[in-house]
Amino acid sequence: MTIDIDQLTPREIVAQLDKYVIGQEKAKKAVAIALRNRTRRQKLPQELRDEIAPKNIIMMGPTGVGKTEIARRLSRLCGAPFLKVEATKYTEVGYVGRDVESMIRDLMSVSVSMVKNEMQEQVREEADKRTEEALLDLLLPGIKKRQPQAQPGFTQPEPVEQRTSDATREKFREMLKAGELEEKKVEVSVTKSAFPSIEIFSGQSFEEMDVNLGNISNMFGGRKKKKLVSIKNAREIIIAEEMDKLIDSDRVSELARERVEEMGIVFIDEIDKIAAKESRSGADVSREGVQRDILPIVEGNQVNTRHGMIDTSHILFIAAGAFHMSKPSDLIPELQGRFPIRVELEALGSEEFRKILTQPENSLTKQYTALLATEGVTVDFAPDAVNRISEIAAEVNSRTENIGARRLHTIMEHLLEEVSFHAPELTGQTINITAEYVDRQLKNVVEDQDLSQYIL
Repeated sequence: MTIDIDQLTPREIVAQLDKYVIGQEKAKKAVAIALRNRTRRQKLPQELRDEIAPKNIIMMGPTGVGKTEIARRLSRLCGAPFLKVEATKYTEVGYVGRDVESMIRDLMSVSVSMVKNEMQEQVREEADKRTEEALLDLLLPGIKKRQPQAQPGFTQPEPVEQRTSDATREKFREMLKAGELEEKKVEVSVTKSAFPSIEIFSGQSFEEMDVNLGNISNMFGGRKKKKLVSIKNAREIIIAEEMDKLIDSDRVSELARERVEEMGIVFIDEIDKIAAKESRSGADVSREGVQRDILPIVEGNQVNTRHGMIDTSHILFIAAGAFHMSKPSDLIPELQGRFPIRVELEALGSEEFRKILTQPENSLTKQYTALLATEGVTVDFAPDAVNRISEIAAEVNSRTENIGARRLHTIMEHLLEEVSFHAPELTGQTINITAEYVDRQLKNVVEDQDLSQYIL
């Protein structure tokens, strides 16, 4: 679900996140304010607007408390270009791997896709008309659409053959609209790329090579290939081609660049994994190198993409990490300064687990109930059963590694293992999940101190 983020107040943004993320009010408020400030900045005069830099956020907290989930829900909530990346997949310049500027190129690709989809909706009606005519031409190869030719001064009578052809075409048009010809086979021309494979041994990306790959592609050309497909599949192929013809690609790139520079959001997960310790040796050197490469992008820099140069000065960056083995102060000071807002997410207890199991729109109890309903089995979770599951999850987390809400997935899977296995034989039955049932199924988890088999 995508909502116009410009119309949402910070309170309403938090309310939307509350539907999926339990607790963590501080993090939700910080994110809501940051998003609202994007809208406020757009309403300012140009000279003042350029001076206001985004207040980047760094979220700290143990695993499984909602850091990544907040990012996932934000991406679905806002219509702005949004990209979630893992800090660990980038390497320092000079090492084999992806350079950090690729996150901006990926964000630009997301924005181009968004703008293109919006423009496709605007031209869909015209594309549908063109597609219909093209399908009729394929169905009736000998009967093309008549082009009216007005002669000044007199009207030429239509030949009988023309009237018959028009009637046949209109009859097939009605059948096409009624869906009676969906499985009929037709031959369509599909563009097959003849672009050769090119192997690059340098550390440069395609964007850094001063080469227009589109021109190279044109040199080799793309040839048409005949393909026998159903009308249903032919419609998808033709409408995609027609929409591409109706859309101005230069305008798409221009709007996409503007959105990225003014409203783009990058969520950098696992940033604690690139925090270097005081002893700088081995891998720590590479980690610090990644931080130094990220720094100019967060500060504001020009990044070259295939759609043009992108200024990152006003892109909002949200970083997150568990910081089990390191702390934010292990990041280089310059990078710390670029994340002025720090939010600490709290560990989850049994009360939060109870809410997670019942309140969100996609809660685990609703998921398992829906899954087993496909087999004709009705599963009913009693309130005391939900409380007991929450208590057990919190207890296991306290005894072993605390993995937060992810523990609930392990507990729920073990709880319903027998029901899931025998579900095809239980069609039409109702399974009542009570506190006693939970204790019986999870007895080993509660009593056995060696919980290795229940640890993710």
